[in-house]
Amino acid sequence: MARKKKGRDIHGVFLLDKDQGMSSNGIMQRVKRLFNANKAGHTGALDPLATGMLPICLGEATKFSQFLLDADKRYVVTAKLGERTDSSDADGQVVETRPITCSLGDILDALNDFRGDILQVPTMFSALKYQGKPLYEYARQGITVEREARPITIFELKFIEWQAPYLTLEVHCSKGTYIRTLVDDLGEKLGCGAHVTMLRRLAVADFPAEKMMKLADLEALAEQSGDDFSQLDALLLPMDSSVSRLPRLDLTSEQAEGVRFGRRVRFDNHTSLGGQVRIFDEHERFMGIAEIDGHLIRPQRLVVY
Repeated sequence: MARKKKGRDIHGVFLLDKDQGMSSNGIMQRVKRLFNANKAGHTGALDPLATGMLPICLGEATKFSQFLLDADKRYVVTAKLGERTDSSDADGQVVETRPITCSLGDILDALNDFRGDILQVPTMFSALKYQGKPLYEYARQGITVEREARPITIFELKFIEWQAPYLTLEVHCSKGTYIRTLVDDLGEKLGCGAHVTMLRRLAVADFPAEKMMKLADLEALAEQSGDDFSQLDALLLPMDSSVSRLPRLDLTSEQAEGVRFGRRVRFDNHTSLGGQVRIFDEHERFMGIAEIDGHLIRPQRLVVY
């Protein structure tokens, strides 16, 4: 006998403005319960120290969360120079203290070395897996694992403020970038060490920052609404917002029918589209993503309503 689903079949993306101190998974579970959703997933964890944008996918929207994991992101970060910690942030233990001898000019010059395509060695306090376990589990046991440097891109690194010993920057970066490691590497470049004291995620891909909501406000609205979920559901962004950078393709009724069954269908639409696309049926309902391969539409990930 099939197991009965727990919760509602509700689909969309909720933009949480995460508060400091909570784990991303813990806060995701609370959002899932508030929406009474049967499925939820976040799109790249934020450290407990960090605040800001945490997109939470509900229902079928979870199928497209990988696109947000792979998306570029923007942060504002404050670093304390002169102190290095074992986790590269204020939650760790201070392991080294050095005098700050750099000037503002030295800082501005050093920033140039961290713009563009660079290599970064991931922090031991990361969720990257080694022999099936996340690196942070080894770090907590005092074990250091050899890590390979990985290519990342810093699209923009803006100087905001220098009030010794605190330096504030804005960072627009590619997937896989560890801001704690960026700060630690900058501190080593300056010869004094550094660690993160404040980190806020400003943006993920093209999601509108003005749509973010605090957990406390969501909880208050849920309590006020009782069993009527209409006000909460109105907060959700559409499923295709996770893949909004992909071109849109509207299918004919015949094409949509074939795609629903996972079949490759003929593509003779008058368009120059190629590669991955968002597909919509004849009623303008989002169906998922597909690939245009010559004269064929190849379904890749489909929504089940």
